[in-house]
Amino acid sequence: MTILDRKKVRPDILKIYNDGFKEQMKFLLQFTALEENKRFNFQKIFNKLQELNELFFKKKAGMVELHDKLTDEERNYLTKFFRYVFEHSTMKELENYPIPNEIEIKPIILDKIPAEWVIPSDPIEDRVILYLHGGGWIVGSPLTCRRLNSAIAEATKIRILSIDYRLAPEHPFPKPLEDCVDAYNWLLSNGFKSNHIIIAGDSAGGNLTLATLLKLRDQGTDLPAGAICLSPATDFTLADDSYFKNAETDPGLADIGIFWWFVAYLAGEDPRNPYISPLFGDLKGLPPILVQASTCEMLYSDATRFVEKAKKAGTNAILQSWDDMTHVFQGTRYELIPEAKDAINKIADFTNQLFKN
Repeated sequence: MTILDRKKVRPDILKIYNDGFKEQMKFLLQFTALEENKRFNFQKIFNKLQELNELFFKKKAGMVELHDKLTDEERNYLTKFFRYVFEHSTMKELENYPIPNEIEIKPIILDKIPAEWVIPSDPIEDRVILYLHGGGWIVGSPLTCRRLNSAIAEATKIRILSIDYRLAPEHPFPKPLEDCVDAYNWLLSNGFKSNHIIIAGDSAGGNLTLATLLKLRDQGTDLPAGAICLSPATDFTLADDSYFKNAETDPGLADIGIFWWFVAYLAGEDPRNPYISPLFGDLKGLPPILVQASTCEMLYSDATRFVEKAKKAGTNAILQSWDDMTHVFQGTRYELIPEAKDAINKIADFTNQLFKN
């Protein structure tokens, strides 16, 4: 049984989702046809995942219990599947709808961390956005957020350093966070001033953005000028009921079985650890933070509760929300969703305000 209620999704948003799903189906078939995958029954494994996902959203079992109902082999297979489809569908979209020619993409290695520069035309000198991609700590890369990064870079005129941090389940907490902190320190050691840096990220990358701020502050490192979080995950306890209610209107997250992704990243750690769930951290002394989210997505309350707590702690936290949008809608092509362009423009307004002096 699917969790998404298509009747509750705005028609133009549903069409974009359906068109993307059709494209992904082509890569699903490619994946299952690979020699190393022929011994697996994809339909059987995915049906099992959906059954467990339904139990999760009906609150009939916890995410750890459900995670353990998948075998190691099944989880490894699903990890490879999601990565393959996510990366290849992104490559196809970039082929069909290339980023503007004036955007320069330059691969780089930060010590041991692969990354890429996304450089707009006529960038502001000595300013940088350190970008942490989304993907549930399981999938994603600088490639999969390149379109979004290009839009942000061109709107803000700030170069972006997008890093390929390590992923779970091979590299669970704290490895991805360590890479994010190391990337920030790399910028400092390569001449960028802390007050000329912004850390940004979407979804899992938004979570890592906030966790990185907390880690840097606790280590006594000079903090960046600000942070930008698009639909950040802030609470691994999933305590707020809207997480489950909003699944009916979240085409991006409802039906892919992310319950086991959380557990894979946790790897037995306490979900209330502030470096895992920033909502439980001491939010004093943080730089200005812009949070954007959709009111109908599963992580909306993660965004609202974090901003409320940050404000009470004296942090300049700003929430901007839109109705009827998908999870991380900012990455959608502008000609399809005008709200995406509006959100990117508001990000540029925020960065201009940070760097006005």
